[in-house]
This record gives sequence, C-alpha cells and structure tokens, in this order.
Amino acid sequence: MLDHSLTLIGRSGCHLCDDARAVVESVLTELSEMPGTRLLTEIDIDTEPEARRIYADQIPVLLVDGKVHNFWRIDRDRLISALA
Repeated sequence: MLDHSLTLIGRSGCHLCDDARAVVESVLTELSEMPGTRLLTEIDIDTEPEARRIYADQIPVLLVDGKVHNFWRIDRDRLISALA
C-alpha cells in the first residue's frame, strides 16, 4: 500500500496557486482507485510565518511526504509518477 501526504503552500488570490490546486485535485481524483491514503493539506503563507520565510518566492509549492516536489507550476505527469 502506498501512502502519501501532500501539502500545497500558497496564498489566497494567487492564480498559480489555484491552478496548482486544480492539478493536484485532478490527479488525486484520477488515482483514487489506487490503494493508499493521500491527504492534501493547504498552508497559506500569509498566516504561517515559517512557510513564508522558506517559500515566499516559490509559491505555489507542493510537498510530497514533506519534501519539495515542485513549485510555481505543478507538472501533472510528474506528480502521477511520484504517487504511483
């Protein structure tokens, strides 16, 4: 069984963040038939000072299992490979 946690770091009103969320949600829906737990957590850098300090110039940032997977533009195929 494959278990992954996903964290999307961004901010409200960010069109790239909205695009990234749509890609991640689409991939999670597509892979929903696969076994395992995939949790998506979102962090707003405007309310989390530590996330803002680390990632402010890179949002949106997608972490997979706590490690940076991609930033700015989330590549759908790369994400599927990482989760499969």
